[in-house]
Amino acid sequence: MDTIVKTVLNLPLLSATKFPVGLQSHMEDLIRAIKNKSTEVCWIAICGEEGSGKTTFATAIYHQIHGTFTEKSFIEDIGQVSRIRGNLGLLEQILSDVLKAKVEIGTFEMGRRMIRERLSGKRVLIVLDDMPTFHATLLWKCSHWFRGGSVIIITTASKNLPMLYRTDSVFQVELIMNTDESLELLSWHAFREAKPKEDYLFLAERVVAYCGGLPLALEVIGSYLYQRTKKEWNRVLLKLKKIPEFIKFDQILKISFDGLCNQMEKDLFLDLCCSFVGKGRACVTKILNGCGIDADSGIRVLIERSLVRVNKNNKLGMHPLLREMGRNIIGEIIDEDMKHATVRTFLIYGFETSFGSGCFLMWNIFVSLSSFHHRGQDSFRDGLPEVILLL
Repeated sequence: MDTIVKTVLNLPLLSATKFPVGLQSHMEDLIRAIKNKSTEVCWIAICGEEGSGKTTFATAIYHQIHGTFTEKSFIEDIGQVSRIRGNLGLLEQILSDVLKAKVEIGTFEMGRRMIRERLSGKRVLIVLDDMPTFHATLLWKCSHWFRGGSVIIITTASKNLPMLYRTDSVFQVELIMNTDESLELLSWHAFREAKPKEDYLFLAERVVAYCGGLPLALEVIGSYLYQRTKKEWNRVLLKLKKIPEFIKFDQILKISFDGLCNQMEKDLFLDLCCSFVGKGRACVTKILNGCGIDADSGIRVLIERSLVRVNKNNKLGMHPLLREMGRNIIGEIIDEDMKHATVRTFLIYGFETSFGSGCFLMWNIFVSLSSFHHRGQDSFRDGLPEVILLL
């Protein structure tokens, strides 16, 4: 365990974001908590509001200590993993990760038996990110088989805090960063430096003031402002100034969406947030390219703007708040079309009702077929079955 501590405190930080800011002291505290439980299975909870940086914190810790574990698993967006099969899906993913092979289980008891047979006496590292509800009991019932020194980390919303009584330590991640940290985070994304360029300092300080110390907002706005002129910075400041306080967060994030270069990039973002989060980047690119969309360059732009990220196994990910923003945009599109009561409106409503989360790509295909005449019928037919298969 001392080796882990030295490794963590001496290596540069790695995290879910390219530019971690304000994590070092939190990491030192968490590592000390792990060290104090070095002879037992250590349970750590990281709590905070949406957009506060829980995933960044958990990922930074994972990247620093995972090299000392042979059996390990990091599961992001648990709601997506367990959406179809509930806790069975989650248990399958954990077993597949730690055993490094595809695992399918029919019952919870079968999963427990596999853990006992394959992981009993093993030292494991498991990170469960973004628990929608606190259902870690499936691991509590199994963790007594793990070897001392095992570490299980969960991240969850602050509202679940009363239910974390079984964890050894609870770390509360504050939603608001202080002014210095906010300025540094914005600067890393906007200038790729720890401090703003001198002639941009006043503009950067004003952006920080409007973003209110919200890490996700600073990251998204900073990425949007990268290599922008002072005139473009001032345009963004005018938009920020007009945003009402009660819808501030959502509208700050939407500035980056509205600033995408063309409608294809905007539609691509909506396609991803509806249907392709958690899917492999190569597979998604192939499908969308088959529909005549330049997905390669489009996805690259969305990643540069911090609107989309690439998770482990090259799967596409998106912050839940960005995904919610995208679905709100689609809802506005539906509302606007309902005013005209067109055939397109009813098809869109049908897809939204049938698929729940919506599917902007399917709307594009089925209700705007005329827009595909320049893309070629063969590519459309080739892409269609795979699109349906993924939904």
